[in-house]
Amino acid sequence: TPPHLRDARSRGVPALGRGAVYQIPESQIVVPPIPIPPYWPRCYGLDVGWRVTAAVWVARDPSDGVLYAYSEHYRAEAPPLIHAEAIRARGAWIPGLVDPASRGRSQADGRTLFNQYASSRDAGGLGLKLATADNSVEAGIYRVATLLEQGRLKIFATLSHTLSEYRLYRRDDKGRIVKADDHCLDALRYAVVGFDRHAMTKPVARDDGPGAHIPGDKRAGY
Repeated sequence: TPPHLRDARSRGVPALGRGAVYQIPESQIVVPPIPIPPYWPRCYGLDVGWRVTAAVWVARDPSDGVLYAYSEHYRAEAPPLIHAEAIRARGAWIPGLVDPASRGRSQADGRTLFNQYASSRDAGGLGLKLATADNSVEAGIYRVATLLEQGRLKIFATLSHTLSEYRLYRRDDKGRIVKADDHCLDALRYAVVGFDRHAMTKPVARDDGPGAHIPGDKRAGY
């Protein structure tokens, strides 16, 4: 049985067959949640839109280099403030990679969504720590697929929306990606592709004297 059909045959998990973009069985990539230590570097990908806004958080185990998609945010038809609060609740220090299309104008007020999310609160923004993601779709898909196949990218079983999209993410009969129900997977791709450049560890305070503070080092942890 081909790998992409094994879960469907053995466990009844829906599968698209050869049209699926990612053909690695879920049994090989889905893991139970584990604690994420503060010294693991992290970042998240953010796909913004009115119909659905989604974010996926990724952390890397420094001991073996395995990436874990450990949290997701998925909500429809909510203002940016609601999404920003949910993102900050998972760690305001965690850097994010956002869809480059967010630099287009927001229909709500004429501002770019990127500026709305990333500008400081003093400037009327939402104060998220954001950079624009690399949106080279095919290169990003290849990167994600390679890590999944090598066992170097795992997805927590609690990420229900991400896994639902994983089962439906497909190409049409001309080999083009079907742009539907892919918000979490786009966010995951942004985080994975930009991880080495943007991920960082949690800032920690060290008692080296009054007011001493040492930020986290995204290269070496602490």
